[in-house]
Amino acid sequence: MSMRDRKRPRVTLSYAQTLDGRLATLSGSSQWISGPDALVYAHRLRAEHDAIMVGVNTVLVDNPRLTVRHVAGTDPLRVIVDSTLRTPLTAAVIADGAAQHTLIAVTSRASNERIAAIEDLGAQLLVLPADPAGHVDLAALLAALYENGIETLMVEGGATLITALLRERLVDRLAVCVAPKLLGAGMDVGDLGITVLSDALRLEGMSVEHFGEDLIISGTIVYAVAERTDG
Repeated sequence: MSMRDRKRPRVTLSYAQTLDGRLATLSGSSQWISGPDALVYAHRLRAEHDAIMVGVNTVLVDNPRLTVRHVAGTDPLRVIVDSTLRTPLTAAVIADGAAQHTLIAVTSRASNERIAAIEDLGAQLLVLPADPAGHVDLAALLAALYENGIETLMVEGGATLITALLRERLVDRLAVCVAPKLLGAGMDVGDLGITVLSDALRLEGMSVEHFGEDLIISGTIVYAVAERTDG
């Protein structure tokens, strides 16, 4: 059985973007593109998932807590994709006792000294194979999460992680907040290797809802047949 065929959590990709497709400002900050009503929606999604995942750049720029605060609910497991273990010891996801509910996925490129320092704070480190680019193999990560009881996973960012998951066809559902703002020089989601429109990722069972000034567009992702049957 190939890694891509192994069982994995059901993945919901949720992020906020401007009208011109920007996920963050030039400085990299994404707090807060969406308004307060859409933020409540996002926290409701967090409460509905077993785990929430972001890339290390989101941790470095936004320093998110990744907890459920605006609705009633249980905090999901926090998963950080950090190939070389750049997560600061002072990051909100591991500071003040938070590390006990945080898992950091790394590769063998992470130093043993950094691993020991973060493990001393109580975080769980998961050393995984690297993909050809030297980053954490995302299919291996999802399989490991599933084997550890994670059946639903919400991914909030950033652009590099979002692009990689979509390119590898590892996302099941999309929930995008579109804020009525312009930052210029979009689009932040990277190239997915799609050369013809018939291979475009589509949404099935789509809904469009107003949350204050923002729109939430959600639906199940449908991949082109060729992509599902290759190999």
